[in-house]
Amino acid sequence: MKKPYITCHMVTSIDGKVTGEFLSCPETEVATEKYYQINRDLESNGFICGRVTMEGSFTGGYYPDLSAYKSIDSREDYVAKHDKKFFAVSFDTHGKLGWKKDVIVDEDPGYGGAHIIEVMSEDVDGRYLAYLQKIGVSYIFAGKTSIDVNVALEKLVDLFDIKHLLLEGGSIINGAFQRAGVVDELSLVVVPIIASKNDKPLFMDATIENYKQKSINTENGVVCMRYIKD
Repeated sequence: MKKPYITCHMVTSIDGKVTGEFLSCPETEVATEKYYQINRDLESNGFICGRVTMEGSFTGGYYPDLSAYKSIDSREDYVAKHDKKFFAVSFDTHGKLGWKKDVIVDEDPGYGGAHIIEVMSEDVDGRYLAYLQKIGVSYIFAGKTSIDVNVALEKLVDLFDIKHLLLEGGSIINGAFQRAGVVDELSLVVVPIIASKNDKPLFMDATIENYKQKSINTENGVVCMRYIKD
């Protein structure tokens, strides 16, 4: 199958959690800075997140008033005019993210300036498609009512010539990629802290899969590990 190289890059607790209150603890600050540094150093073509992560990090819960837009009935992929080689790939199944521009606005060069690509199912509101076209956001479809990860990745290669993406989502999207067998590498920044029982794991509903160690180093109590698929 044609697809980009996928590196799952995440901050985790000692017990393998990736979301929860531990991320806002003072003890996590050093690990977070290391995570962002590695994110820049990996020099990918962009990053992948799910709706919840994108909303929390970039759109802040905003959603446009679609009443003034004429619905687009076609479910053809749309590649907006852009000159970018760096992309923010948003897995937003039902089209619920309120982007205001066609690029990510962020001071960190590991995120800022990335052209936004919405990955959706075909059951989205046609007026939302009209809105995305107006602001210059690209979008692709990867299923009727849910997203097929393999279909999405193949289209990202064909339409955008993407070769390497960082998977930086929550448990649900990470799990979907892991079950699809498309995660080529793990880049884990481990915080010396135990998370809450309600916090979410690296991969939700994971299957057994073997990896081998590529590198490991420790700095200021933070362990950075990289594994490649065996």
